[in-house]
Amino acid sequence: MKIDKTRETRKKSITVGFLFEVTADRFKLKKLNGENGFENQIRDKNLNRPGLALAGYLDLFTYDRVQIIGNTEIRYLSSLQPVQRTQAFTRLLDYRMPCIILTNNNKVHESLLEAAAAKNIPVFGTPFETTKIVYFLADFLDDQFSPQVVVHGSLVDVYGVGVLLTGRSGIGKSEIALDLIERGHRLAADDVVMITRKGEGILMGAGTDLVKHFMEIRGLGLLDVRSMFGIRAIRYQKRVEVVVELEEWKVDQEYTRTGLDDQNIAILDVEIPLVKLPIFPGKNVTVITEVIALNYLLKHYGYDAAKEFAKRLEGMIGQKKKGNRVINYFEHDFE
Repeated sequence: MKIDKTRETRKKSITVGFLFEVTADRFKLKKLNGENGFENQIRDKNLNRPGLALAGYLDLFTYDRVQIIGNTEIRYLSSLQPVQRTQAFTRLLDYRMPCIILTNNNKVHESLLEAAAAKNIPVFGTPFETTKIVYFLADFLDDQFSPQVVVHGSLVDVYGVGVLLTGRSGIGKSEIALDLIERGHRLAADDVVMITRKGEGILMGAGTDLVKHFMEIRGLGLLDVRSMFGIRAIRYQKRVEVVVELEEWKVDQEYTRTGLDDQNIAILDVEIPLVKLPIFPGKNVTVITEVIALNYLLKHYGYDAAKEFAKRLEGMIGQKKKGNRVINYFEHDFE
C-alpha cells in the first residue's frame, strides 16, 4: 500500500461565518455587533492576544489572526480615559483582522462595537475563561488547517482499536467490515476514508458526508449500516492505529512467520503498524483481524508475544535443553 502524497490536501482558509456556525453552541459564542464581516477569511490556526497592540506597540502585531481579548486587556482599557480608550481600540481596527472574541462575559462600550462594525470586523462574546476558549479554539483551528488524505478502504473500531482495511478494489474489504460489524464491532467509514493528522502523531479517520455509514456489497448493493444494525454499530470518527493490507496469497512470496520484523507505513508522515495479510478462500479473515487488534493492544500495554517466544527460545538454546511436554504429569484427568 502506498499513500500518494500528491493527494494530500490542506485548507488555506475558513470564513468567520463558518467558525461561528460550527462553534457557536460548543463555545457559547454570541454576536455582539451583528453579522458584519462574516465573510472575513481566517488563514492562520494560531490566536493572538492584542495587549501590547492596545498599549501602542504594533511592530509585532499579528493582526491576521483571531484576536482574543480577556480580563487583562479589558482592565487595561477600563483604566484609560474615554478618549484614550477609543483611540486604543480603534488603533486595532485599522488592521484587517478576521474577528475579535471577548472572554469571561466581558463587555466593551457600544461605541467601540459600532466602530468595529463600521470596519467590518465582527465581535463575539463568550462566558468561557480566556485559557479555556484559547484551548478550544486552538484545537478547532488546528483541526481545520491540518493535512488530510483520502484512502480507499474500510475503517472499523475493533475492540477499541482503529483498524484500516486496505487492498485492491474487489478484494473483500467491505465484506470483512460487514462481518466485523455483525460480530459487534463498529464501522467508522467504508470505501472512502478521510484521514486527518491531529497534532504531531495522531491520525483520525472519518467518512464523507455523502457516504456516511452506507456500504456497497458486490452482488447485494447498498446497505445502511446504522438503520440495519443500530447506533451501536457506527462511529463518526476513529483514530487510525493499524493498517491491514489484504492481498491474494502467492505461493512464491515470503510472509512473516514470527512477527519479529515489524512493518510500518507512513500516512501524513505518521508511522503506524502495517500488517500484510494474505488471503485465500476459506481463510477466516474476520477472526484474524480481531486477533490483530488484540495483539496491537497487548503490544501497546507492553507484551510482545513474538519477543517473549524469542526470549524463551534463546534461553533453551543457551541451556542446551530440548523441548518437553508442557506439564510433567497428567494426573488422573483424561479429558
